[in-house]
Amino acid sequence: MSTLANATAILRLFAPNRLEVSVTDASRILGMPKSSASRLMKAMMEEGLLSRMENSPRYKVGNLLFEISRLYRLNSSLIEVSDQALKAIGQDTGHTGYISILDGSDVLVIRAHQGSHPLRVFTPLGQRAPAFATAIGRALLARLSDERVRELYPEGITPPSANAPQTMDELLSALADVRRNGWAQAVDEAIVGVGTIAVSVSDSEAGETIGFCLSFPASTISEAEKQRITSLLVSSARRIASGFNDKFFAHLIHAVGDAETAAA
Repeated sequence: MSTLANATAILRLFAPNRLEVSVTDASRILGMPKSSASRLMKAMMEEGLLSRMENSPRYKVGNLLFEISRLYRLNSSLIEVSDQALKAIGQDTGHTGYISILDGSDVLVIRAHQGSHPLRVFTPLGQRAPAFATAIGRALLARLSDERVRELYPEGITPPSANAPQTMDELLSALADVRRNGWAQAVDEAIVGVGTIAVSVSDSEAGETIGFCLSFPASTISEAEKQRITSLLVSSARRIASGFNDKFFAHLIHAVGDAETAAA
């Protein structure tokens, strides 16, 4: 592996449940010689990608990554437009909303709006989840060809629950539904007790695609409310898509109307 690939692999070790990483951790998890891991992590610290925990040999994410992340969020008009739409839907419904991107075969949460509902779901920023087992992940994967999806999972998929797609054929069938309907739903898949409805939008000129969704306690929501959430999300996504030359929703004129009628 190249130095860049190794540095990326080390950065991917950080997660909400692993905020600190030692040289020993990196060496063990990545199968990298300890001396190589030590040299690389010191170099990453010198460049601002990592920083050293006070009075500890362990490392944490460096400030440079936060600065880049902030610029990314500020410079993306697609994210800003979608963020405003999602915020409005969240205020209307009381449920928590997320914006995520596809990162390899995972989805990565980059923005969140916590809901006001007494029973609500909240996932921290930076949280990763297997894309195939989440609604927002499938909304994003549906933008890819079946061939590309298979390439993302060369060894097949390992479902985290009985409700997630169990095989590659089931996943591809679910993605075909997303392409046909414009939205994805997940219930009790990656997270037990949580339901999610998601859509995706794309800026063809910038080559950027994001997903946004609402999550809710699966046991407390009615079918009518699910239909209303679906209508709000699809209508917003279609409106955003029209401003970014995104043709994904061009065939959904009647589907959106039917969803709105069902929710009324």
